[in-house]
Amino acid sequence: MLKRNKRMYITISCLLLLCSVWANPVFANEVRDRTEILQDIDEYMNRCMQANHIQAASLAIAKNDEVFYAKGYGTYADEQTVTGGTLFPIASLSKSFTALAVLQLVDKGRITLDTAYASYFPELSPQDPRVLEITVRHLLNQTSGLNDKVNPDMTRTPQFQSLDEVNPLLSKVQLAHTPGTAYSYHNPNYVLLANLVENVSGERFSDYLKKHIFVPLGMNHTFSVSTTQQMDENQTIPQGHYLSLGRAIGQSEPLWFVDGPAGIVSTAEDMSRWMLAQLHGQLVSPALMKQYHAAGAIGPYGMGWLANQNESSGRTISHSGIFWTYKSEEVVYLNEQMGIALMFNSGINAFVNYASFIDGITDIMRGEKPENSFLNGRNLETFMIMLILATLAWGMVAYIRIPRRNKRPKIRTLIRITFGRLIPILFLLSLSPLVTFVGGGRVLPAFGIWTTLSSIVIWLMVWSLVNFVHLACYYYVYIQNTKKHL
Repeated sequence: MLKRNKRMYITISCLLLLCSVWANPVFANEVRDRTEILQDIDEYMNRCMQANHIQAASLAIAKNDEVFYAKGYGTYADEQTVTGGTLFPIASLSKSFTALAVLQLVDKGRITLDTAYASYFPELSPQDPRVLEITVRHLLNQTSGLNDKVNPDMTRTPQFQSLDEVNPLLSKVQLAHTPGTAYSYHNPNYVLLANLVENVSGERFSDYLKKHIFVPLGMNHTFSVSTTQQMDENQTIPQGHYLSLGRAIGQSEPLWFVDGPAGIVSTAEDMSRWMLAQLHGQLVSPALMKQYHAAGAIGPYGMGWLANQNESSGRTISHSGIFWTYKSEEVVYLNEQMGIALMFNSGINAFVNYASFIDGITDIMRGEKPENSFLNGRNLETFMIMLILATLAWGMVAYIRIPRRNKRPKIRTLIRITFGRLIPILFLLSLSPLVTFVGGGRVLPAFGIWTTLSSIVIWLMVWSLVNFVHLACYYYVYIQNTKKHL
């Protein structure tokens, strides 16, 4: 009996040893694969941040049922290292949270999507009767008829101080479009939705988000603020920057009321949990979750998300977030059960393609090699510096070649030269309407144009100054030679 037990023990031991020999290479291979993926992601992030002069960033990846990766890159304030727990403003990624808060109240029967917003506020008496046709769904889909031209947002002076102040604007505004007929991305739509949540729930909007969304999802470090000033005053948030001529310049975010459309501050770890909630349908009923992730009636903008579908990526929901000194991007691949979010402490810039960061990390997660574009911030800013230097050099040569003696320019030539030298000034004056046109009707403040296009603005200013000097010289020569010929 003892011998039989001994033989059995030896046999089982050998089988376990054999199994471990077989299993270990597979396990090691899985670990190595994941390690290589994370290493490739780190190398890609560091390379792209360096190529675009970005000082600090935070990355969140959710995959299937887990937080796949939550990592910080770079440093801030006294060389503190950015981690997966470092706070960043997520800007307009906040809209999907506001939309979810509305849908939770729809789920409870306290809000109806196709009921007029004004029905929840009987005191409203708008001058434009079409305001009474704006439904909750119109606000969610950005088809309310409001836009920046008829209802200033970033250029509003003074800015709102609380949600209580937003309804009076509906009494005076004349809508740009009949509700439901045109799409216009407009932050105050989501300010109104935050006000609706606060009014119907009886809770402060920030408290509602914490109690009904952040805490249930384990987003224990995420919170919502009313103004950008509250972000600037929070020392645990890395200071924001704008990019100019290859330098990251620290700058406080201008005062802006963001309660509802852009007021959430979060971490990579928490944003991973948020994306997992999108993959697994938490916090609202399946029927409403389907609507939550669907496109709107007249475009891809649905309820706080851009919803798309194509052959390569399947169904996706995404959004970008824009401040002048912070930027964020988020894409959730619903069919692939994967979500990627990125937050940066540098703002929107004409030469930085923040969405390409998401594309590159998606490629790595799929086992593909990410593309390295030559058109990055560093190369484009280098080109702008060379263009500025070339403009100055041309200005010096042109100045030397201005005729000074015994030659009086014809008045027709002088007029032609004058109009030619005014071209850069005309470009400068047309930047605001041009940016509004390219930006889908969004009206930017002067500071926003500066931070977005600072290198181009500097070049146009240098070009204008050079031309002004040329004109002054031409007119001086003309006056002097006119006196000689009298």
